[in-house]
Amino acid sequence: MNVTVMPLTETFAAEVGDVDLGAPLDATAFAAIADAFARYAVLVFPGQRLDEEAQLAFARRFGPIEPNFLAVNSEQKFRVTPELIDISNLTPEGAIWEADSRMREFYVGNQLWHTDSSFKRVPAKASLLYARAVAPLGGHTEFADLRAAYDALPAATQARIAGLVAEHDIAVSRARTGFAEFTAAERAALPPVPQVLVRTVPESGRRSLYLAAHAGRILGLPEAAGRALLDELMAHATRREFVYTHRWRVGDLVLWDNRCTMHRGTPFDDQRHVRDMLRATVADVANSCEQEGVVAAS
Repeated sequence: MNVTVMPLTETFAAEVGDVDLGAPLDATAFAAIADAFARYAVLVFPGQRLDEEAQLAFARRFGPIEPNFLAVNSEQKFRVTPELIDISNLTPEGAIWEADSRMREFYVGNQLWHTDSSFKRVPAKASLLYARAVAPLGGHTEFADLRAAYDALPAATQARIAGLVAEHDIAVSRARTGFAEFTAAERAALPPVPQVLVRTVPESGRRSLYLAAHAGRILGLPEAAGRALLDELMAHATRREFVYTHRWRVGDLVLWDNRCTMHRGTPFDDQRHVRDMLRATVADVANSCEQEGVVAAS
C-alpha cells in the first residue's frame, strides 16, 4: 500500500490518502504514517468509514488507550464504548442534549486552547477524532503548532522558561467557563499534576512548548508572575501563523500529537444541529517531568 501525504503547510498538518483505516495496515504503510505524524503533528485522513473497534485498533498502533476519566462516576451513562470519548452533543439515548445539560456545560471547556489530558499525571500522547456527523456551520477545530511557537521565541525567553514546571488541573480550565459540578469521585481521580513547560518530542527531537488552559500556575514562581507568564506564552503560541483550522467533513479522522500541539473547538448551534464525533486517546509513556528529567518544585 502506497500512502500519499499532502502537506497543508510546509511543516504543520497534512492530509493522508490512499489508505483505508478500516482494514489492517501493513508495516510499510504504518511506517509512512508514523513518519508523517512525527513531521507534521496533525494528520487528516478523509473519507474513512470506521466502526468503533476499527478506530480503536488504529489508535492502538500508537500506544495504549487511556482510560476515560468520566468512568469513575458510577452514575455516568455512555452512548458508545467508554474506551472512546464521546465528543458530541448527544445524550446516551441519542437525542440532542438539553440547554442545561451537565455534559453540555462541561464540554464548553473544549473551546479553550488545550492539549488532551495534560491534567492527568500520565497525559495523552495522541488523539484520533472521527467525524460521524458534522454541523453545517461552525464546529471547526483549530490546532496550534507548539514546536514552531517555541522556535520563534527569543533566546532569552527560551532560557527563562527552561526547566519550569506548570501545575495542570481540569478544575482550572473548567472554572474559566463557570463549570464546577465535579463529583467527589471525579475530583479524587484528578488531582493537580506537574507538567514541564518545554519538552522534547522523541521521534523528531524537536523542542516544544507544552501548554493548556488546564495550567493554572508555575511551581516555584509567585502566583501572579506565573499566571502572567502562562498568559504571555499562550498568546504567543496561538498567533495566526502557528494555527491550522480544520473544517470537518463526514468521514474525516484527524490524528494529532498532544505533546506538541494545542487545539480548541469553535462554537456551532448545538441545540439545532447534530455533531457526532468520537475520540480515541492514546496515553503517553510517562509524566512529562519524568521524561525530561525535571524535578517539580513545590
